[in-house]
Amino acid sequence: MPELKLRLTAGDDAARVLINLIGSLEGIESVEEIADLMPHMDDPDSSSRGLPDDIGPGTHLIRIEASNDTVIRRVLDVAEASARDQGAVLEVVDSDER
Repeated sequence: MPELKLRLTAGDDAARVLINLIGSLEGIESVEEIADLMPHMDDPDSSSRGLPDDIGPGTHLIRIEASNDTVIRRVLDVAEASARDQGAVLEVVDSDER
C-alpha cells in the first residue's frame, strides 16, 4: 500500500483542514497526524527563547496511506493547493527519514 508523509508548517486549524480534505478523497485508506520526532532546536536555555522571531506556527507530520500511486499523486496535488490557499508550508518527507 503506497504511503506518503507530509510535514505541514501551519496552525492547528490548517492541519485539521488538510487532514479532513485528504480523508474525503476516494482511495484513501488512512490519514493521520503522527508524532514528529524531528528536532526543532527548541533550546530551553537559549537567551533568544521566546522572542517574536522564534514564535510561529507549529509543525504537523501527516501520514497518508492510499490504495494506489495514482491516489498518492492526487493527494499531493490537493495538499499543495490547500497549503498554498492557507499560506502554509508543505514538505514531502522522505519515507526513510525518521
